Amino acid sequence: MPPDRLRTLPGYDPDVQNNRREAREIMQQLGYGPDHPLAVKVAARNIPLYRDPAVMLIDQLKEIYIAGELDIVETANWNPKVTRRDYMVGLENTGSAVVDDPDQQLYESYACDSDRNFTGYCNRRLEGLFHQQSRETDQQRRKELVWDIDKTLQEEGARPVIFHTRGATCWHPQVKGPTTMVNSMVNGWRMEDVWLDR
Repeated sequence: MPPDRLRTLPGYDPDVQNNRREAREIMQQLGYGPDHPLAVKVAARNIPLYRDPAVMLIDQLKEIYIAGELDIVETANWNPKVTRRDYMVGLENTGSAVVDDPDQQLYESYACDSDRNFTGYCNRRLEGLFHQQSRETDQQRRKELVWDIDKTLQEEGARPVIFHTRGATCWHPQVKGPTTMVNSMVNGWRMEDVWLDR
């Protein structure tokens, strides 16, 4: 999404202090404040990839009168817990193998009947736009549709994005010929031209 559109979304104004001030005002209107924070449990899988962002989230929530408590969940219990929607706040670190196309994320994370729609969000009208953008052949028109969909998802708090992770692909110097993708560490794994120089 272009920066000028992104900054109009809740919480995406680059003025972080202003965002937090607005959030505190909302919390105060709801009856919470520094002496009466909202208590929540933040569930996270017990591995650093989930646990560390959950700890950072809890720390930042303190600034807007939300007192988070970390709820560590062992890996074997994580998927059943999330599937049951047995959490107050759950930090799900959902990845995507198809980073260049919105279809996977839209249908998997936000479609009404998706098994991986962990929040239970459902907007049939918006789901109709998922289909429309998927069929759209004009790339610019499709981008506009996806940006409109994303705006609605963010405004409705469908599945708030807590953070964006970054990853890297590493290999030994003797590995020759791999194609490294600039947009994902999970793409580019066809090995027809890869060889070992030993």
